[in-house]
Amino acid sequence: MIYQLEIENFYSIRERQVIDLTVNKKVPDEPGRLVPIHDGSETRAPRIVAVYGANASGKSNVLRAIAFLAWFVRDSFQHPANQELPFMKFQTTSTIAAPTSLSITFAGLEDPLGEDGSQTCPYVYTLELAPRKAGTTDRVLSESLYYRPSGSARLSRLFERGANGKLKTSPKFSNKRELSVLENILRPNASVISTLGQLNNAVALSFIEAARSIQSNILAIRFEQPDLYLLNNYASDDNLLEALNRDIRRIDVGVDRVQILTRNGAPVASFSHAGLDYPIEMLMESHGTQQFFRIYPTLYRALTFGGIAVVDELDGAIHPSILPEILRWFSDPARNPFGAQLWTSLHAVSLLGDLLKEEVLLCEKTPDGDTQVYGLNDIKGIRRDENLLQNYLGGVYGGIPSIG
Repeated sequence: MIYQLEIENFYSIRERQVIDLTVNKKVPDEPGRLVPIHDGSETRAPRIVAVYGANASGKSNVLRAIAFLAWFVRDSFQHPANQELPFMKFQTTSTIAAPTSLSITFAGLEDPLGEDGSQTCPYVYTLELAPRKAGTTDRVLSESLYYRPSGSARLSRLFERGANGKLKTSPKFSNKRELSVLENILRPNASVISTLGQLNNAVALSFIEAARSIQSNILAIRFEQPDLYLLNNYASDDNLLEALNRDIRRIDVGVDRVQILTRNGAPVASFSHAGLDYPIEMLMESHGTQQFFRIYPTLYRALTFGGIAVVDELDGAIHPSILPEILRWFSDPARNPFGAQLWTSLHAVSLLGDLLKEEVLLCEKTPDGDTQVYGLNDIKGIRRDENLLQNYLGGVYGGIPSIG
């Protein structure tokens, strides 16, 4: 679970934004929705994080920060040394020439290599990227991973990296031989974890696996044929396809069965409908059915294996009456046995009637184009029983379009 995110100079977010999802002990219990941030903690955070705001307010950029960090930890070693990293700074001369900072606080296994189901504890991963200048490539100014094991009053360092590439590591993270090799092969634009994973370091590989558990429809490196990538996912995973068929029938989009066939050596999706003698290909299906087909693997993998689903525009073309059902999957212990978390951007204001104030973030742009992010829980005086939908539409909370 992610329960704090800090973003500065990243896409439309110029000034440092701190998203703190923690909920104090006085808030009434909401089983399956407000859950302990780690084992043994009395502090809770939401399993669902819904980001609202006007078009181009920066909602997707909040989600993009999570997707980028997961990619950087997991895959940056494979990124070409002479290419910019796949992100944008805030597009002014002064901010392009300034660092970018990202930090994420999350729950992870206290002993990543434990065989007996280690309990979870807080981790903080922080990344600072250098200013961009003509003729230079992206490089890391600082990178660190700290954690707080049970019984400890403060964070302990697993590794810390400076702008000169020098590393300080805990013996729990790497041994002296690995550290010596790591410092020789560590590139300025690659993560310590991704690089150490190439040495088959077990702890690094466990964090890479954790980064893989962040499922997202926001791609840091975009595929030229995203639908082909998607179809290959379905074609290679019978359990995924079976689950899709079960759920697509339940939400009543008129589809009886989806099959992945091969045509001219490439996979194609075929949709069979009740009352029709012939199947319909994906591109001829409704936009809502296509959208559900595209986002379903992200939801399924998080719910089935645990982790975090990061879904941009969950409500894109999906009927508002279906959306509460999808949200309920994340609070249902049968559907979500490993406590997956959902971060999603939304426009469907009707869902505010199904959300808690602790589950809602708002994005609003200043006249200078800078995204400000705040939670309904940050606004003083909001009662738990008040009509969030009515007040949001009335402009009480901000984060709505201003037309004219």
